[in-house]
Amino acid sequence: MDFLIGIVAFGCLVALVVIIGAPKLERSLMYMADPTYTKPGEAGLLGVSEETLETPDGDKIIVWHSAPKPGQPTLLYLHGNAGTLADRAERIANYQRVGRGICVMSYRGYSGSTGRPSERANVADAVLTFDMLTQRGIPPEDIFAYGESIGSGIAVQLARKRPLAGLILDAPYTSIVDVAELCYPYLPARRMMRDRYETLEHLQHVEVPLLVIHGEADRVIPVEMGRKVAASARGPAEIVTFPEAGHSDHHLYGSFEAINAWIDRLRGAGRSSMAQAG
Repeated sequence: MDFLIGIVAFGCLVALVVIIGAPKLERSLMYMADPTYTKPGEAGLLGVSEETLETPDGDKIIVWHSAPKPGQPTLLYLHGNAGTLADRAERIANYQRVGRGICVMSYRGYSGSTGRPSERANVADAVLTFDMLTQRGIPPEDIFAYGESIGSGIAVQLARKRPLAGLILDAPYTSIVDVAELCYPYLPARRMMRDRYETLEHLQHVEVPLLVIHGEADRVIPVEMGRKVAASARGPAEIVTFPEAGHSDHHLYGSFEAINAWIDRLRGAGRSSMAQAG
């Protein structure tokens, strides 16, 4: 009997450790925060300003912003779970070259931003960044949300909270819980995770045009998830996949060109509709 009591007590102790430690374990696996601070000029970027946004709860968010050329839209870029703003310098420069505005927000704990990342904080900070753009005179109909990997779940929630011209999801997932179950099948992800990023659920409240881009050789987020996301859209949706591309290299296979062509088609169709209405 004493042995049985000891086993039960040990089991309770293990469960308690899991319950207490799971939130920290979850976020340490989900967010690979790199606090390295770099100025845009040090990353080789010209015409990019650095902004510091203060959150209502006292943290500071680093944002890089390049204004659009006349008549061009702005991409509000929500990056993946690893790396820094400087690691996105090439992508920023590519959009600058075609005249797009681009605004890249750094999550808490990344690239000089203070605090710790979480789903609630990331979505709130994305809304704060969107509001900064509109307060500076960029209308919502000229703002596209671009979500990269984990940022795709943030972008969908931003689209639910604010009006947008369109939504670009780069390697999106159905929910981050689904991804966790694939990556860590030995952990009770569905029961324990607090940051869930339920993309399909939030997408049911979004009707803006959607573009999904995904590598078919993606071993982090399967392309089947991207297809499910595109199929679940309530508004007009397109998906472009790249047979040889993995999780973050599809720009080598034509995704940059596909994204810009989609934006141009969308804006061209919008101008034609306004002309006919007039």
